[in-house]
Amino acid sequence: MNRRPQLELSAPDASPAEAAAVVAALEQFMRNTTPSAAALAPSRNPWQQAALQEGVLRLPGLPPPSS
Repeated sequence: MNRRPQLELSAPDASPAEAAAVVAALEQFMRNTTPSAAALAPSRNPWQQAALQEGVLRLPGLPPPSS
């Protein structure tokens, strides 16, 4: 999904250079204020993963966990 708005300047008295400068300034502002991407979740400690799987395996009637 493209969440970026389509910029259009409607100022009849502005010269093409002025209009381009305004649009460029707006685009620069949008780039500078864009929220950063969310950080990836840290990977689980292998020892913790093994302990969780061991605990699940001790419960009767449950299939083994898939890795």
